[in-house]
This record gives sequence, C-alpha cells and structure tokens, in this order.
Amino acid sequence: MPLLDPQLLADAHRHLSGSDDVLAEVIREVGPCTLDRQTNRYRSLLRAIVGQQISSAAAKSVFNKLEVAVHSKTLNPEAVSRLTVADLRGAGLSSQKVRYVQDLTEHVLDKRLKLRSLHYKSDNEVIELLTDVKGIGEWTAQMFLMFSLGRPDIMPWGDLGIQVAIRNLYGFSELPNKAECLEISRPWRPYATIASWYLWRTLD
Repeated sequence: MPLLDPQLLADAHRHLSGSDDVLAEVIREVGPCTLDRQTNRYRSLLRAIVGQQISSAAAKSVFNKLEVAVHSKTLNPEAVSRLTVADLRGAGLSSQKVRYVQDLTEHVLDKRLKLRSLHYKSDNEVIELLTDVKGIGEWTAQMFLMFSLGRPDIMPWGDLGIQVAIRNLYGFSELPNKAECLEISRPWRPYATIASWYLWRTLD
C-alpha cells in the first residue's frame, strides 16, 4: 500500500523541492518516493523488536525461525502467545527480547494496546501508548508512525542514518544533535517523513 495518496505525495515533493535546495537535488537524483506502508501492525512492531541491535540479516533469520515455529507467516499475537520461552529462545531471541515479545503480545491480546484504533490517535498519543510496551522506545514508535500508520510529518532525529545523512549533506563536521536536526528539518514541515525517506536513500 502506498505511503500517501498521489496528490499528497506530489504536494510533498513540490514543497520539499521549493523549501530546501539541498533536498531538492536529492529528490532529483533519487526520483519519486516509493516507500510502502506495512499494514500488519503487530508484525511491524514484532519485527522492530526482533531487529534491535542486530544486523538486518540476523533479524531476517530470527523472523524466519519464528514463522517456522508458529507454522505460519502470519505471526499474529494468538499464534505467538502459544510459543514457549524455549521456542522463542530457539528462534534466536535473547532472554531480554523474549520478555519484550511476550509483553507486546500480552498488550495486544488484553487490549491495552488496540492496534486498530491507533489510526485515530495523535502522533504523541501513539508514542505514549507504544512506549508503554517493554522494548519499544521513541525511535521504534516513530518508525511505526512512519511505516505503519503513514504519518507524513515524523522527524526521527535520533536515527543514526538521519544524523549521518544530515552531516553529509549539510556540511556538519560531526553528527548533528537534536536541536540541529530539528532546525535543519524545519523547512520540511509538514512532510518530514518524506524528507527522511530521501535522506535514507542517500546512504544506500
């Protein structure tokens, strides 16, 4: 599913190209934004937890093992709740991540975290609800807002890739701090998500 409808995306391109000369050049080089939304919200959060502090290849391996353990690629909370600690450890999860996965699953099953209703919450409300789950911090919540809910104006200033791209593109000698990232991103509003996607592409 596309991140945004074509008209909104066209508006974002026009705004970003007109408000930031550096980003305008990046957009010309990269081309249209092709970011897709991840529609399975539980799976998206589960993948975020699994992928913390390990390589993409390692995260993919663990995820594949989880799918084998539940005998399905659905990885819904009902199926994951039936896995034992031994099952989860056998898939390659650390003891800490086992607790995180179990806490996420319990939050969804007992309705403390109503994934379907998050669409109607503000960005800050979504972050507050998600960070109540063990293992989900502000960065993970921001990624969820961007890639699952398709919110167009999220600026993940704490993301290392964003910091590196800003340093490279805007002439910083060191990685920019929060205030510097937010100042650079000010002209991008209300399309910081799209701008961030383009910054990530410069690192590919």
